[in-house]
Amino acid sequence: MAELMDSDCSCPVREELSNLSFQELQELQNKVGLKVYNQVVSGSGEKQHKESRQRPRKGRPQEMSSKKPVPFLRNTATVKKRVVRDPRFDDLSGDYNPEIFEKSYSFLTDIRSHEKTKVKQLLGTVSRPDRKQELEYVLQRMTEQDKARESKRQERERLKRFKQEQRQRVAEGSRPYFLKRSKLRELALADKFQALRRSSKVDVFLGKKRKRNAMKDRRKLPWPKAQ
Repeated sequence: MAELMDSDCSCPVREELSNLSFQELQELQNKVGLKVYNQVVSGSGEKQHKESRQRPRKGRPQEMSSKKPVPFLRNTATVKKRVVRDPRFDDLSGDYNPEIFEKSYSFLTDIRSHEKTKVKQLLGTVSRPDRKQELEYVLQRMTEQDKARESKRQERERLKRFKQEQRQRVAEGSRPYFLKRSKLRELALADKFQALRRSSKVDVFLGKKRKRNAMKDRRKLPWPKAQ
């Protein structure tokens, strides 16, 4: 009976059923079931089967029967996970070496110097107070960034000299000495003192230092009571 239902032409089937007696039709209905029997008699089995497989819209999911139990482990489509690689923290990028970085991007120093000169020239031609204040802030930031880069470069130079001295001492048979942060600050102050001494600005620096210390001490003094 299923083969008859799946066939394209159902008219001969209905004609054949019309020649059967009521008892034979009842036996056939009990044998194939009421649903299949009604589909064959009405001739809408193939049409309903095709309509059930078609979707109203292409993007709409296919409707599933609620009578069919859902499996515990569903067969889902595998989606390729997008892997985002950050070159700053990836091992494929290698270790960061400041000296190699400065040599590779040394042209940025000339660009910064050119931009700083341009800001200074523009600052002399601007008359608006708000625009002038903005340019002064930009110039101050550039100056501070240059000082910070120079300070880091000097610190690397001090560490490099210290390591060379330690290698030489170890080669001579002495024990290695590991540099502490306090010792590193002392070396930085010593280099700064030597730089001020070469530029004859030691007295000016010490005078400013004394003023700052005096202001700090003055803040710690108790206020005189009002009489």
